[in-house]
Amino acid sequence: MNEEKRITLRLPADLHAWLAAQAKSARRSLNSEIVYRLEGERDNTVADTESP
Repeated sequence: MNEEKRITLRLPADLHAWLAAQAKSARRSLNSEIVYRLEGERDNTVADTESP
């Protein structure tokens, strides 16, 4: 990641709680958990579009 951008993100309370629990379980910050999951989804999407 060459450059970082700051955003404000509004989440439903139940989604926030779930993400926070997942982050704690993986010993990541909430921010790192969100980035990890978004990058994984992006990588899966790119792989799907490259498959014949």
